[in-house]
Amino acid sequence: MKNLEAKFRLSNHAEAEQRVSAIGYTRRAVLNQRDTFFRVANGKLKLREENGSSVLIFYHRDESGPLMLSSYDIVKVGDPIGTMRILANALGPIAVVEKTRVLMMRDNVRLHLDQVARLGDYGEIEAVIADGDDPERSRGAVNEILAALGVVPADLIDVSYFEMLVSP
Repeated sequence: MKNLEAKFRLSNHAEAEQRVSAIGYTRRAVLNQRDTFFRVANGKLKLREENGSSVLIFYHRDESGPLMLSSYDIVKVGDPIGTMRILANALGPIAVVEKTRVLMMRDNVRLHLDQVARLGDYGEIEAVIADGDDPERSRGAVNEILAALGVVPADLIDVSYFEMLVSP
């Protein structure tokens, strides 16, 4: 799978939710997530524990910059404790990101209103791109959310939360 994503600092989640609701986005869930990232030769690998379930996610970014195209694979994990132990012993953890995420959706586009422990409040957009689809078809929807929220290009962040936590 692929997604087109953008991340930005967003201080007023209640106002953001009202603005995107006005353009057709609906609240789908409140997610409590704990992502443990591991050392890998390329890309990023994390074990996500979320509201009682777990998945392993591997992803890499096809382009860098504030509006990025990422490829990813996700598999369900039946034994998160055992999986965590094996990955920690084999690869070594590099960071843990804990967040509360409000998930808003319209069509193939997700808006995450994230409260990230030790970092603060952010927004993240992910337009899910089906295999064979042109990512440019979703760029308009991403730009629509950015405009509705008043996010300008200088506000965009081109690193992941774990990179923000581990950078000096």
